Amino acid sequence: METIENYIDNMFASLPKTEEMKALHDEILANMEEKYYELLQDGKTDNEAIGIVIAEFGNMDEIMEAYDISRDKKKDSKKLLSEEEVDAFLHSNRIAAKWIGMGTLLCILGSAMVVLFTGFAEAGYMGTSIALTTGIIFFLIVVALAVALFIYAGMKMDKWKYVYQQIDVEIPKLLKDKIAAKKQKEHPKFVTAIIVAVVLIILSPSILLITIVINESMVIFGVVILLAIVAIAIHLLIYFGTNRSAYTKLLEEPVLDRKIAQKNNRIHDAIATILMPLAVIVFLITGFVYEMWHINWIVFPVAALLIAIFSGAYSLFSKPSS
Repeated sequence: METIENYIDNMFASLPKTEEMKALHDEILANMEEKYYELLQDGKTDNEAIGIVIAEFGNMDEIMEAYDISRDKKKDSKKLLSEEEVDAFLHSNRIAAKWIGMGTLLCILGSAMVVLFTGFAEAGYMGTSIALTTGIIFFLIVVALAVALFIYAGMKMDKWKYVYQQIDVEIPKLLKDKIAAKKQKEHPKFVTAIIVAVVLIILSPSILLITIVINESMVIFGVVILLAIVAIAIHLLIYFGTNRSAYTKLLEEPVLDRKIAQKNNRIHDAIATILMPLAVIVFLITGFVYEMWHINWIVFPVAALLIAIFSGAYSLFSKPSS
């Protein structure tokens, strides 16, 4: 009997590990086992029974034809994601989300450092040129760290690109149910984080009002605190939003057209490649030329929002009409 099992396993070894193939494997094995035991009851020896069973069931091409599974289906079969792969994907996504959120936080805090040292200069704690130079140095250092974090996060998720693109992958229904349950379990945390982040952003300007009431000359330090609060809020939005989007992506229906998916991804990358450098340019110009460090951080979430809008609109309008 072990010989028959090994024979079937070898026949299916080169085929995609899909639910369809697994079901076919189990069905053929069950039929061969049934035939094998019938032959033994008829008085055949073990070797004779095995030989007859294998001969009757034929080779893989004959079996595929008998079960009405074409070679095209074999070629187009999708990779079946395992629970271990899904867990690894979610874990990598959490790490990437943490570093992306931290990188964004550093970018905002970098501008806060410029404002802080400008405040030191205005308060007479240090010379203007020294304060500006120190602030810029700190800004460049934290931005460099942020870029490093962005690159690391991108590399962390690069190996999971096929999951994000949903091309040639499939998730079993039972596993999707588990993913949906995990998403539902994480939902309260997501809602809490969104509420906290939104409340922080809404209340952050009150810091300026408080500093004006206490001491108008301390307003610039109020701006620093405002930026720090906003940085924390943006970090929460990115971290929990990215984690939730991973669950949503896994629960989406897979992309059926590889060319359309790849084209959509190229369009998204092109939009991001244009808008994000523009956001950095606007951020630097409005900061160094117009000294708008207290508000110009908003260009980054606006740029991210525009990327999402343009990419979503393109995907929507580029879908073929049914």
